[in-house]
Amino acid sequence: MMAAMDDDSLLPGHLVALARRVVEENRARGRTVALAESCTGGLVAAALTEIPGSSAVLDRAYVTYSNEAKAECLGVSEDIIDTFGAVSIACAWAMARGALAKSRADVAVAVSGVAGPDGGTALKPVGTVVFARALRDGDGAPEGELVYFDGANRSAIRIQAALAALELLLPVQPAAETGGAP
Repeated sequence: MMAAMDDDSLLPGHLVALARRVVEENRARGRTVALAESCTGGLVAAALTEIPGSSAVLDRAYVTYSNEAKAECLGVSEDIIDTFGAVSIACAWAMARGALAKSRADVAVAVSGVAGPDGGTALKPVGTVVFARALRDGDGAPEGELVYFDGANRSAIRIQAALAALELLLPVQPAAETGGAP
């Protein structure tokens, strides 16, 4: 069962609510974002663009569903795809770095995974999703995560992945704002 949708949106309300937070918090910091999406097929960008004023935050988004698109549009090395696969932290990191390099954004987030119902393997079952975040002013250290979503269906996995990608787009609160807490 899908979550309730906003009256004015095609998307689930909780997805739009998080996208609103992403737009508001990044706009408040003067920060822009770029996306590199695979298994979400543009769902993260769609959620952001549901929010009025999102053009102040979203620089661009790439939907690179095929391995060829990842290589051609984002510069992901065929060696990375051949060695680790498209659903790997190495590939997601290369996608995020490529989106950052080809944009004017301050931060880029990439997502790639197996939404199902087919395509899963013993090592990467349906629900396996990888994420990466690259920061323009960062130290260049890779930020990536592999998550297993237990979705009832393809749509549920894609929505969970979009929510996780949006979370990565939220600005990290400086220690002074959080009272020194991590």
